[in-house]
Amino acid sequence: MSHETGIGDVSALDASTLAKKEKTVFASLVVDFILWIPDIIAAILAGSITMFADVVKCGNELLATFFAYLTIRKLARGGQGAYDYGMGKFETVTSIITGAVMLISLVLVFYTAITRILEPEALHISGVALALVMMSIGVTVNTWLWRKNYRIAQKEYSPIMESQWRLFRTKAFSDLSVLLALIFSIVLHQFWWAVYIDPFASMIIVGFLFTTGYRVISASLPDLLDKTLDESLQITIIRELTEFFSEYDAFHGVRSRRSGSNVYIEIFLEFEGDRRMCEVQEAIDRMKASLESRIPKSSVTIVPSSGPCTIPSKKRPESSPDEKGK
Repeated sequence: MSHETGIGDVSALDASTLAKKEKTVFASLVVDFILWIPDIIAAILAGSITMFADVVKCGNELLATFFAYLTIRKLARGGQGAYDYGMGKFETVTSIITGAVMLISLVLVFYTAITRILEPEALHISGVALALVMMSIGVTVNTWLWRKNYRIAQKEYSPIMESQWRLFRTKAFSDLSVLLALIFSIVLHQFWWAVYIDPFASMIIVGFLFTTGYRVISASLPDLLDKTLDESLQITIIRELTEFFSEYDAFHGVRSRRSGSNVYIEIFLEFEGDRRMCEVQEAIDRMKASLESRIPKSSVTIVPSSGPCTIPSKKRPESSPDEKGK
């Protein structure tokens, strides 16, 4: 019945998947940093509040991607010596950090946008050319990274890859919003209200940040708090147990949780008292193998049990007359 668990005990395929994730996140980190420096220069030259907001947002997202890379790297190196249940929680925490960074960026972008609406200022035409080039590159590169991270996330559930593709989708749409805002601000500069295009466009970025940040955090918190598996997986467990109904006498409960991309399931079953342990173990092994084949990345533990675990109240025995007299 005993078996090893943990993300360190990965197969060659799992190791290959982790290596691919690590390379993808590292590529995202490098590209983010390379594009960030020219963005800062372009924002200063153009005097665009939307670009400034985008630079602040990208800086925070760069930090989130760095944490994601460190986590994936740690996962790829393994942690079975110190973490018996693997390091999936690191993935979940990193995903929450990514979402939190998005919400922090939201506050900064919203504040700078309101400031520019109250004190409007025209763009510096001399610096807009560089800004247009950088935003065009940003839209292209971030869309590519979005699709690449999305494909990896679809192959196997991972909190980090889920947060990464959502992050780069937000970046792609944000850069597109900045690009359109710059174009319209230049084309329509002769109108008095053109100075408001830039700050109002940054509100679109606020919307993207709020939506994506909320989804990332709300999707990761249940796993961090060890919420039970979703209904579809619970139905799978029940169906599998039904197929082996003749192997056990009673069902006393199931506990389940998700840790990163791994699923841990504990099932408590009662067996006939006169069966030999080797027969019970054989039945357990067959049920375990069947469940793990139906639920990818799962680790199933079947615990023989005689009923719900109860702890009787302890009463102090009354002293005998002889003891009292001593």
